[in-house]
Amino acid sequence: MSLEATNCVPAKAGTQSGLPPSREHNAGSRPEGRLTPQAPLAPLVWFKAGGAAEWLFEPKDAEDLAAFLRDLDPTVPVMALGLGSNLIVRDGGVPGVIVRLGKAFARVEAIDAVTLRCGGGASGILVSSTARDAGIAGVEFLRSIPGTVGGFVRMNGGAYGRETAEILVECEVVLRSGKRRVLAASDLNYTYRHSELPEGAIVVSATFRGQPGEPAVIKAEMDRIAAEREASQPLRSRTGGSTFKNPDGYKAWALIDAAGCRGLRRGDAQVSEKHCNFLLNLGGATSADIEALGEEVRAKVKAHSGVTLEWEIQRVGAAK
Repeated sequence: MSLEATNCVPAKAGTQSGLPPSREHNAGSRPEGRLTPQAPLAPLVWFKAGGAAEWLFEPKDAEDLAAFLRDLDPTVPVMALGLGSNLIVRDGGVPGVIVRLGKAFARVEAIDAVTLRCGGGASGILVSSTARDAGIAGVEFLRSIPGTVGGFVRMNGGAYGRETAEILVECEVVLRSGKRRVLAASDLNYTYRHSELPEGAIVVSATFRGQPGEPAVIKAEMDRIAAEREASQPLRSRTGGSTFKNPDGYKAWALIDAAGCRGLRRGDAQVSEKHCNFLLNLGGATSADIEALGEEVRAKVKAHSGVTLEWEIQRVGAAK
């Protein structure tokens, strides 16, 4: 079996590659998108650190993704990758298949005066800008979140006092089984930075609802959010965004600061001096350095305040 990136599917269990598809290897059965073995992930994530994906799949469209997952052995782990923010990929890499949604999933359109239909790979900037141009208010906060629609839906992404649960009408997902399903917002049972999206499900589109607004007013709010974010966060650094969830009644950054962790370093991993709920890769940090620094921060906060910080950044893969 060829292992060229555009011609291969993961091999059946027990074969050399250790990853299975269920169908025969003929031209009609191959995925239409791009399938790459041992794909480096560091260039695709904000920290610019970490190992490779055993397989990286970039589907042509939702049906291609559905067919691929339907015919993939159900024991193979699958994970979606958006913009690579809020993610530590461990140095030993990620087993199974990483799915990355490309341009075909990055479209956004206004379908009426208050409603947007968004591809799962669309960025928060694109969603909020499209809403602005259509005179749809209420989604300006997405301008400040470094991620894609699929991540917003899964993690109930939010900022500046608003969150995805307030604007989501429904989403279409491809389940790990390959079945396509539409889920209402109420099906996800949202809580703070959490949803009950089925494990392994990949969000391919979402419908958001805002309210009528004036484009100039919406633009002014987006500009305010952008300026505030620029002033308070280390946006031009190799970072993973907000590292820890805000515990009830607290701000994570304030707890970290009070525990003496501002500027704390481990190798080239550092707690940002500008915003202490951000970890930085100063250039040569490994993912192990970054994660270990985060655990050191958690221990110091626990010792100082008695509060246990919970990771907001997702950590995936195996240690090297």
